[in-house]
Amino acid sequence: MKISSRFTVATHILSLIAMEEPPLTSLRIAASVNTNPVVIRRISGQLKNARLIAVKAGSGGATLLKPLTEITLLEVYKAVDSVEDGELFQFHENPNPNCQVGAHIQDAMEQTLIEAQKAMEQVLANRTMADVVDTIRTEIAE
Repeated sequence: MKISSRFTVATHILSLIAMEEPPLTSLRIAASVNTNPVVIRRISGQLKNARLIAVKAGSGGATLLKPLTEITLLEVYKAVDSVEDGELFQFHENPNPNCQVGAHIQDAMEQTLIEAQKAMEQVLANRTMADVVDTIRTEIAE
């Protein structure tokens, strides 16, 4: 199972806004991400709804509403990758209840998947967009 690319695109958008001179339009961001501006506008809208950025229509561009040190990666993830019922992993529907595996697979896996999601969320909660941008700047300097 893959997590959608919306999360990494969102971190790209926030990093670019932090590092480039305004105005940063969806066209300019799309060129950096190498995607369609419509994708950028959709994800930017989600970041705006989460109160991470402000977006001005036209060529006004986007700006950060919070310092990078206050934007956790978990906050970014939740802004753009809302999962059904808050659960990252989804069980396949209707396993055969007459099969010994089908009847018990969910119970056998459920706690492990809950722990895996909590671990991922903890890692993201402990990293900020400042960490991402600092890493980019370090790599640029090398």
